[in-house]
Amino acid sequence: MQPVPSAEGVPTNWINYKTGLKHVYFRMQADNRHATIGIELTHPDAGIRELFFEQFQQLRNMLNETTDEAWVWEADGVDANGQPYSRIYQELRPINLFNREDWPQLISFFKPRIMALDEFWSSAQYAFDELR
Repeated sequence: MQPVPSAEGVPTNWINYKTGLKHVYFRMQADNRHATIGIELTHPDAGIRELFFEQFQQLRNMLNETTDEAWVWEADGVDANGQPYSRIYQELRPINLFNREDWPQLISFFKPRIMALDEFWSSAQYAFDELR
């Protein structure tokens, strides 16, 4: 993915994607059972996290059109460390990161979605200017 530029034509660190908003992350994760890609909202203040989630809900149609699929919306979740979050994501099951034969399927899952998230974010980020 390194040679693939962002929607704005600049080099991008796809694994550590910078949204420019504190507590808003694009995350790709995989293990021996499943893979997920999504937008995670991790602000420690539940009210602020809810405001960000509501703003993303206003952009739901844009996200669906850009990614060409409907994503799962989870307003209230808790991560493995007990930290609260909200997220919007896609999941691939069953898949095993440690099985080399699954790698092409993982790449086919992650690559078009992270590129679509980047395209979505190149326009959507401005809707969050007042929440910065």
